Amino acid sequence: MIRFENIDVTFGEHVAIPQLNLEVEQGEFFTLLGPSGCGKTTALRTLAGFIEPSAGEIYIDGKPASKLPSEKRSVGMVFQNYALFPSMSVGENIAFGLKVRKTGRAETDRLVQEIAAQVELTPEQLTKNVSELSGGQQQRVAIARALVLKPRILLLDEPLSNLDAKLRVQLREQLKNLQRELGITTVYVTHDQEEALTMSDRIAVFNHGVVEQVGTPEQIYNRSATEFVATFVGAMNRLTGEFLQQLRGNGGEFLSADKSSYLRLEKVGLQAPARGASVRLAGVVADRVYQGSHSTYTIDSHGSRIRALVPEGGAAPLVPGAAATLYIDPAAILQY
Repeated sequence: MIRFENIDVTFGEHVAIPQLNLEVEQGEFFTLLGPSGCGKTTALRTLAGFIEPSAGEIYIDGKPASKLPSEKRSVGMVFQNYALFPSMSVGENIAFGLKVRKTGRAETDRLVQEIAAQVELTPEQLTKNVSELSGGQQQRVAIARALVLKPRILLLDEPLSNLDAKLRVQLREQLKNLQRELGITTVYVTHDQEEALTMSDRIAVFNHGVVEQVGTPEQIYNRSATEFVATFVGAMNRLTGEFLQQLRGNGGEFLSADKSSYLRLEKVGLQAPARGASVRLAGVVADRVYQGSHSTYTIDSHGSRIRALVPEGGAAPLVPGAAATLYIDPAAILQY
């Protein structure tokens, strides 16, 4: 469906994206994930036609698209700040692209009402000024304005970043459901790892313009290909040489003493073995942070400060200074 082939993007002497090769499948929810300034939005805007690459080619449906103007690429774009027209009503905002296309009045009204219902905007809201809507409702207007043109590809640049945390969780579920219902190929930009993991079919992790890994959320999280991916996506324990030596002497002989070693928090068993855990190590509780459904413990053990996620409702909480037992599966450790 979409293919970036040897794409370079430069701004003067600065190379923002060097030699990008990436493919997005038909109907896929594909996320470009990375920290600020990593090149993900530049890649999206290049696909949209707002930036012309200095080398390489973008293919859409097997046809070269790098020289096509944005309006010829059959893409719909939702911007981070929504880019709505404050002087227009909600309905007028949604209908804007249709009017540019000179779509008839009756057909425009039908299409606006149809897409408004899909994104859960009421007929009453269509008559309101966009300034009267909440942030979440304005986001729906921006999505409706993009979708009403029936693009083959939907591009979203951090569309939830301006919303509060609870609303973000609610809307990302609705957005994913809408994408699945419409079957539209979607490329989504975010710096939020949880957002990427919960919404995506596949993820490309960007770092300084370079894609470090492409994979499913499970592959990105559990089989991180590089040290950057491992430390950027989710929380990690970094293990000291002393701690690693304890594991190497107790069933973890395959672990390298010369590599950087990491372990995800939920892979640590505390007081009771986690699934697959086999090595038992002693430690002392340094801290406990209560987080509702679980607590995060910090345990000092063999030169490492190990954090462990423990579900609430089990044994009595451990207090700082108490002895603790860690259970570690050496196979769960990622090394780079």
